[in-house]
Amino acid sequence: MSAYGYEIAQTLIVDIEPDVHVKRAMNEINAAARMRVAANEKAEAEKIQQIKRAEGEAESKYLSGLGIARQRQAIVDGLRDSVLGFSVNVPGTTAKDVMDMVLVTQYFDTMKEIGAASKSSAVFIPHGPGAVRDVATQIREGLLQAAHQ
Repeated sequence: MSAYGYEIAQTLIVDIEPDVHVKRAMNEINAAARMRVAANEKAEAEKIQQIKRAEGEAESKYLSGLGIARQRQAIVDGLRDSVLGFSVNVPGTTAKDVMDMVLVTQYFDTMKEIGAASKSSAVFIPHGPGAVRDVATQIREGLLQAAHQ
């Protein structure tokens, strides 16, 4: 246009229509970029879900442990009160006699629970006049060993 005395300083192009193949390639590039971003976001969301799930499970186990510890403490407190009460009300008994009686009771309760459980298939428990004494001796020895460690 300069041959005719015109100089074009700027021009506004409003409607560009590239070739169909070029258009398709550009769209595929944009789609691939959006898919990468979406995949990253999805992976981050799954990671957060796994972390939250693990945190929830850890909290659940912690609270379960607290509950078990409190339950055991209540059992120990109850046993202590029972031993003291029984020793006072039945002269001539010792704490060992009462604990032996409690162990026998718990032994029979355990056997009853095992027998009543629908999921148990077979459990072999030595049973006889000496079996309860043997179990009580084993428990007592285990408690003494644990106390010395």
